[in-house]
Amino acid sequence: RNLADRCLAKSLMAALREIPVEELNRSKNGIRVSALSKAGYKTVADVYCAKPYSLRSVRGVGDSSVIEIKRVAKQYADEAKEGLGFRLNADDRTPESTRLVCSLYSRIKLKRLVDSCDALALGIRAEIADAESNLSVARRGSDWLFASMAQKQLAEQSYDAIEFLLHGEFGNRARGLLRSVAVENAAPPISDEAWNAFVSDPIGFNDALEEICPGILGDSDGLYGLPEDLAKEVQEECFFPDGLLCKLRRYQEWGVKYILHQGKVLLGDEMGLGKTVQAIATMVSLRNVGCTHFLVVCPASVLENWCREIRKHSKLSVTKVHGATAESAFESWRVSGGAAVTTYETTAKLGTDRAFSFDLAIVDEAHYIKNPDAARTSNVLRLCGSASRVLFMTGTALENRVDEMLTLIADLRPDIAQKAKPLAFMSGAQRFRDAVAPVYYRRKRSDVLTELPDLIENEDWCQLGAEEQRAYEESLLSRNFMAIRRVSWNVDDLSKSSKARRLKEIVADAADDGRKALVFTFFLDTAWAIADMLGEKCAGVINGSVPPAKRQEIIEEFDSAPAGSVLIAQIQSGGTGLNIQSASVVIICEPQFKPSIENQAISRAYRMGQARNVLVHRLLCENSVDEKMTKLLQEKQRLFDAFADKSTAAAAEKESSINSESFGKIVESEIERIKKESNGDGGRQESHR
Repeated sequence: RNLADRCLAKSLMAALREIPVEELNRSKNGIRVSALSKAGYKTVADVYCAKPYSLRSVRGVGDSSVIEIKRVAKQYADEAKEGLGFRLNADDRTPESTRLVCSLYSRIKLKRLVDSCDALALGIRAEIADAESNLSVARRGSDWLFASMAQKQLAEQSYDAIEFLLHGEFGNRARGLLRSVAVENAAPPISDEAWNAFVSDPIGFNDALEEICPGILGDSDGLYGLPEDLAKEVQEECFFPDGLLCKLRRYQEWGVKYILHQGKVLLGDEMGLGKTVQAIATMVSLRNVGCTHFLVVCPASVLENWCREIRKHSKLSVTKVHGATAESAFESWRVSGGAAVTTYETTAKLGTDRAFSFDLAIVDEAHYIKNPDAARTSNVLRLCGSASRVLFMTGTALENRVDEMLTLIADLRPDIAQKAKPLAFMSGAQRFRDAVAPVYYRRKRSDVLTELPDLIENEDWCQLGAEEQRAYEESLLSRNFMAIRRVSWNVDDLSKSSKARRLKEIVADAADDGRKALVFTFFLDTAWAIADMLGEKCAGVINGSVPPAKRQEIIEEFDSAPAGSVLIAQIQSGGTGLNIQSASVVIICEPQFKPSIENQAISRAYRMGQARNVLVHRLLCENSVDEKMTKLLQEKQRLFDAFADKSTAAAAEKESSINSESFGKIVESEIERIKKESNGDGGRQESHR
């Protein structure tokens, strides 16, 4: 707490130093600011820190003036504190923040050890209690003399049992934990190690800080925009996270409780706040109270992503309901339970009956069913009718599309839609927001997070269509490395490209969310093809042949362009030397051989001056070189991150990259895989005949 207070005090002083001393007389209260300035008091910080006797020594400043000067300076300080957002920034390692990060690092590591000690003790607590009660006859000589033979035997057995615990496996584990605690307490953490840990897990550090100093991050508003009565009910809702494999931010846990408490809701959190994780956490909590069946309906472009995210963040089983096996997969899920993931189009094939009901339906990108007359809407709502709970999700701001909002609300809670409809003309007013609060919940990043903008990285996995697959296999057989790396982009018509479709969806989402996007690709022909596809949305293409002056002109035009605009760059030339903070969505079209190339490209937007969290989308195709390259690069990146000594960074970077030899091995393994699959298909077809 003391270290955090010092950091806050330094931030406060920095804010007050920005205010010239002349501001003290803004209210025309007679403060002689010119005299203060001549005496060396140039800012409000100088006055705020000054002792009263020092101010009295200034010519023309009397006792009454000193009282007024200090009062106004304190008023400025109090106002500055109100809007002071605390930030731990790995790029701004002050002595104060470094000491705080080191202290948090020690606390986090010790807490893990303490939790382990608690868990170990809990396992033998009952056994120890029984043994202690049996040993009571041996504590005093008189008790032992008059004890029965049976009591003595039981006491001796209990003593032997405790001896065994202390010197057996339990004792060894306990001593190991206690030694670890002693080591952690004795050795102060290395600052670089602590900062590296912070970079790896900023959520863990911020959660630990918030636990010790509630409200320090500025996200302590328990209501999070809900009416007070509803907020109190949500706060008391139980959330059971056992089996959830990730940490939730406080606002995310609040969102889960809201979903659980309300039953049928439309979650409209801003892009990048983790709606998917909140949905997964909701499923996990319901699973822990006996619920068994959950169904996710999503666009085809994110089907694979949903499957991967559920597996990554939970222990739930996942059934993909899609393609030729959709109906049999759906029936299998009805029998076995878990999480089923399907697409809007597939819902037409999925039948339900009155005898079958499930626990939660999740509809991602719910604005896809805004048209009540569409078959897609009818099919999705039919399935939702068999669910006891329904969660609609959309990152699209619906406040300016009130009719769409009310349509979706009516699907969930017709009673609330009916009450809210007469207030639709004043959708921005508190009265309307309160009316829809029981079913519609949206947080903006500025509402819940005040620390550094987050870098949120997504792997957007796409499935190759028939035409893409043919082009991919032809490129493999040619063994042309450059052609092979153009997975999904090497079709003649980009409407047949799964990556292109996903890119257009991301750009559309960015526009709805008031964002602009940067697109990076290694290949110039891919860049121009995307530019042609996006048309007027493309603000320009940057490559190695564009002169520096022209580059800056393109960037300035992009800075003033509207939301939804896209700047495309070849990653080798556009990934360095540019500052493009006006973009907060980064799309990387294919994996790069060097992690540093991608990191440099991302840093064009994710840098000092960025006002919004940066969303990174890596477009990848499963069952392709993309998958093997991504896995290999992740392994190499972990090795690269282990090099703390800057003198070895160059060597480490070389080791962390994919070279022609390693890529050649990936290509050969892909060719072998496709041959096996082709032979397997042929064998199955022959057997069938």
